[in-house]
Amino acid sequence: MLYQIPSFLLDVIVGLLGGACLLRLYMQYHRVPFGNPLGRFVFAVSDWIVMPLRRIVPSVKRWDLASAVAAWLLVLVKFLLLLLLVGQFGRIAILPLVSLIGLLQLVVSGLTALLLVYAVLSWVPGASAMLLDLVSRLAEPIVRPLRRIIPLVGGIDLSPLAAIVLLQVLAIVLGNLMARVFMI
Repeated sequence: MLYQIPSFLLDVIVGLLGGACLLRLYMQYHRVPFGNPLGRFVFAVSDWIVMPLRRIVPSVKRWDLASAVAAWLLVLVKFLLLLLLVGQFGRIAILPLVSLIGLLQLVVSGLTALLLVYAVLSWVPGASAMLLDLVSRLAEPIVRPLRRIIPLVGGIDLSPLAAIVLLQVLAIVLGNLMARVFMI
């Protein structure tokens, strides 16, 4: 219990802050405007860590690397605190690798959530046009390649479901990889 509660709270905090940094990166890459409520929220939550990093971490083409580094640093601090909590001071050498895997797990979770929202909004007839447009612009690059392979079934697009299944397979692989790294 003394590990589970701090672990859960760190997961929530890092999930929110790191997720905002990753969403900022993804929205900027796809040139999604930030004038909407979600965009303003993402900026408000992530500016404190991304803006100082921009001074030392340059963007590469459309990739805002400062946002990616910010998310990675948040995950790194989470795992550092958890290692210190359990007294595993000697395990700090694995921290960069564990943090990278944790960052990839956060990406998978974020994309899964995006696709779930995308699927649900496609079923809601009176959904906000602004929200639907925003979510569509972010989800379409993920499902578009799958649409070329998976035909409509009874008029239903199964590509979001297929993308979620693939992301969950990736989550399983990352979870097993994380477990192996901790066994080192």
